[in-house]
Parts: sequence; structure tokens; C-alpha cells
Amino acid sequence: MRLMCTGRVDLAFVIRALQKGADGVVIAGCWPGECHYVTEGNYDALANMYLGKKLLDYIGVDPRRLRLEWVSSSEGARFAELMNDFGAELRALGPLDPGETAADGDAAGAATDLQLNLDALQRLIPFVKLVERGKLRAPAKSEEAYRTFYESEEVDRLFHDLVGDKLLLSRLLLLLEHEGGLNARELAARLGISPAAVSRQIKGASRRGLIEYDFERKCYRVAPVPPPAEPLATDPDAAGDAVAVAAGSTSTPSTCESCGPA
Repeated sequence: MRLMCTGRVDLAFVIRALQKGADGVVIAGCWPGECHYVTEGNYDALANMYLGKKLLDYIGVDPRRLRLEWVSSSEGARFAELMNDFGAELRALGPLDPGETAADGDAAGAATDLQLNLDALQRLIPFVKLVERGKLRAPAKSEEAYRTFYESEEVDRLFHDLVGDKLLLSRLLLLLEHEGGLNARELAARLGISPAAVSRQIKGASRRGLIEYDFERKCYRVAPVPPPAEPLATDPDAAGDAVAVAAGSTSTPSTCESCGPA
């Protein structure tokens, strides 16, 4: 994929490539300090690389499958060398598709779980962007500052607290949606977490009305979406009257801080 700047490489592009069967993704662009734009987008790419590696690690995908390299337009030989090196590393890692490498014999189940995990990750990308802007932004624009910041224990803790639990919930809901229902033990095995962690997620999701317990099948399932509420006025004439009254109101207009008088 060719873009004007590495800063335009969205994390969603990376996840989509893996969903479509790519064994790895490499992002290559201008060196830091040599950005052609005032935005210095290569630092955005650097942040996305660190966040992407953390997200991949959370779903059991080797972070080495995502790489960021600095290459100027005049460094054709360096570009070729880096691509050859990345290709060799991917061959050493093997295919991303677990159907070719599953050790327990359940290749189809492993492939399904990988796709569900990637789907869960894709759904979470908008939230990850908000967290990065609000809580996970490096204090200075330098490679060393970004490396120190994103590899710190404090960022690991924040990432786990702000993103890790939501990613786990997203994986749990997609798994229940795909399977139609699973008990707590089956969920723990498929998600690769402890029964206690599954129990915490189930309690939280149940309180929010996201999942429910099926007493007949003795398993948890995604709660059905309630039908839309009925309109307050079912009589067209009454509804029209209500709109007319509202439109003809001469009361003092309301105001808000950002948009002024309504």
C-alpha cells in the first residue's frame, strides 16, 4: 500500500492485512527529522508500531510480525535489503495461519480463534486511538523518548488497565456470538485465561446487559438486542401537533458552551 506519509498508516490497515492472510506487515518511510510535512507523521507511525506490537502480543500473535523501518526515497538498496531480511524472518516464524502449525490437532479451531481475535482487535482500534491521544502519548519527539516511554512499566500498566480488559471483553463477546454459547470453563480454555478472569468478565458483561445465562443449555450467550422503543405519540395528528407546538415555541433559547444559542 502506497501512502503520502507513514503517519497515514492506520492500525486498522495493519490488522486488516493480517485478517486477509498476510504473515507480517512492514511500514517503511522517511527518517525522523526528515518528514516532508509539518505534522512529523513518522512519529505517529512509531507510536502505532509500539501499540500494534502490544495489541498483537495480547492475542498471541508474535509482535515481530509488525516492523517499522526508516528508508528515504534514495535508499533503494537499503529498502531491498530490509525487505529480504523481513521475508527471511517471516519464513523463520512460519505462516500466521495456525492451521498449518497447530500442535493440539485442532487446526480448524485454532484458525477460527485467530480470526475472532483479529476481529475483536479491529473493533477496538477506534478506542485505542482515543486512549493513545489521551493517556499514551510520548513526552518528546525522539526515537529514544518513544522507546523509553512505550517500554516502561507504567505504560504497560496503563495499557493493561485501559485497553487489555476491553480487548478481552471484545474477544469474549465475539466468541460467544460465533459459538452460540459456552460455559465458563470453555471460555477460559478458548481465551487462554484463568477461570477467575473469565468470571470477572462475565459479571461485568452481565451487569451491562451484554450477556445472559441460558439455563436450559447451561451456558452463557450474547444477550439479544432489545427492540426499539415505541414512539410516544402513535396518532399522526397528535405527533404533528407536538411538532408544531415545539416549532412554534417562543421560550428563551437554550445555550451551550461550544455551540452558543440553540
